[in-house]
Amino acid sequence: MLISLHVKNLALISETEVTLGEGLNILSGETGAGKSIIIGSINLALGARADKDMIRTGADYALVELVFQVTDDTMMQEIKALEIPVEEDGIIIIQRRIQPSRNLFKICGETVTAKQIKALSELLIDIHGQHEHQSLLYKKNHMEILDSFAGEDLSKIKEELREKYQMYTKLKKELAEFCVDDGAKAKELSLAEFEYQEIEEAGVTAGEDEELERDYRKMANSRQIVEAADKAYQLTGNSEQSAADAVGYAVRELRSVESYDDRARELADELENVDALLSDFNREIAEYMVDMEFDGERFSQMEERLNLLNHLKLKYGNSIQAVLQYQTDLGEKIEKLKNADAYKAQLETKLAEIQTKLKNLCQKASKVRSKEAAKLEKDMIAALTDLNFLDVKFEIQVRRKEEIASNGYDDVEFMISTNPGEPLKSLGNVASGGELSRIMLAIKTVLASRDRIPTMIFDEIDTGISGKTAWKVSEKLGKLAQSHQIICITHLPQIAAMADSHYKIAKQAVNNKTVTDIVQLNETETVDELARMLGSDEITDTVRENARELIATAQKKKV
Repeated sequence: MLISLHVKNLALISETEVTLGEGLNILSGETGAGKSIIIGSINLALGARADKDMIRTGADYALVELVFQVTDDTMMQEIKALEIPVEEDGIIIIQRRIQPSRNLFKICGETVTAKQIKALSELLIDIHGQHEHQSLLYKKNHMEILDSFAGEDLSKIKEELREKYQMYTKLKKELAEFCVDDGAKAKELSLAEFEYQEIEEAGVTAGEDEELERDYRKMANSRQIVEAADKAYQLTGNSEQSAADAVGYAVRELRSVESYDDRARELADELENVDALLSDFNREIAEYMVDMEFDGERFSQMEERLNLLNHLKLKYGNSIQAVLQYQTDLGEKIEKLKNADAYKAQLETKLAEIQTKLKNLCQKASKVRSKEAAKLEKDMIAALTDLNFLDVKFEIQVRRKEEIASNGYDDVEFMISTNPGEPLKSLGNVASGGELSRIMLAIKTVLASRDRIPTMIFDEIDTGISGKTAWKVSEKLGKLAQSHQIICITHLPQIAAMADSHYKIAKQAVNNKTVTDIVQLNETETVDELARMLGSDEITDTVRENARELIATAQKKKV
């Protein structure tokens, strides 16, 4: 669950921190108080797109920090498989620092990628945004919901299906490219043989260019190298007052007194070793200068060879290794073109085999979808009835498409009838805004029974509802909160009355600046906030009593 949220220098928030509880956490406040900023900050911490304009005016950076606690052992294993650090007691701290030039993600103090954050968030939290229910209007999303409900059995089939589909499309493309006329094949074969022979005649070997470039650079700068080596040779032992002469003189001085002190003898021995090293160095540098003699013919040969290698790299790859790989690929291509009919038949056989496997997997996926669709229909009707759809019919149609795709050949569509006597119609053509909100809540509730995501956020799930329906939504959230941590932004007092913890988001002026803050309400403050939400211009004792009755009614519905 999400234990706490800390936000600093983000939009209208100077700095705020809130500790969240188990069950149903309600966030309320006046319109424009900044409720969307709170949910937005959670999204930012979990990888949503950030803009430098989000940083509060006058601040250098914005910071969002989420603290989660994981108690499920299976989920902990999945998190560790992502190579994500976890503190003791299953504590996971996600931090995002937003700066004008860059963003930085950290988990438990270690820098991580946005990809790791996304993978982790998919395990920890499900966020239902203000307009997410509109996604139900699009049929393409219906299959995703059904597949999510179907769970592990279908996901394994889909994984294999995607793999086979990739092989299928690759073979199909290769076969299409191969099916050209004989004249084009002959032309392609001629070019391939020419290129192969060009590389073959060059006789290149891996790493040859790097070695040649070193030798070329050495010979091209041989004059400067010899001049520097000769100066070192002179200074260390082949000139008057050289280092060798000075060391030799120093050895003789120490030897003249070595009989008086053992330490003087030791120092003389050490210096004598230095003298020997200088002599060895002088011989080596003399040999080095001889080897550095410029060979014009050899230099010309190296230059010519390098030009050839660079030409091949420019034409066939950016390295000799790439050129050699290109030649290997050419050899395979030549073999295929020379045996075109046999190779084409081989491709067609492979394509037929993979097509058969694909169809079998599509049939398996379709069978699972049809079976799970019947279960989801039943669960959805029960959930929708709980949400005040009095005479609702809900059907999931799983139809077969002509074309196979990476997820199979099924076409899934949710059909609904919300009034007696009306025929089933596509969900996108029937439901109003308020109905879509309730349908999405029903879907979330049904899916929640099958997943282990501990925390769910609903941003204004109450769009377009009121009265008895509001109570039904409140009851549904209360029931969902028995097995999940729910964080819900709402304008409706019926939903807020169901809260296990209630937080108020308010905007105020501080030092001539507008600031948004969030505070947890105590029992008295909760009553006053519900009284405000009931729509009274003035919070009187009577309005407070109404608010208390609302809370009492909600508590009875929880039982």
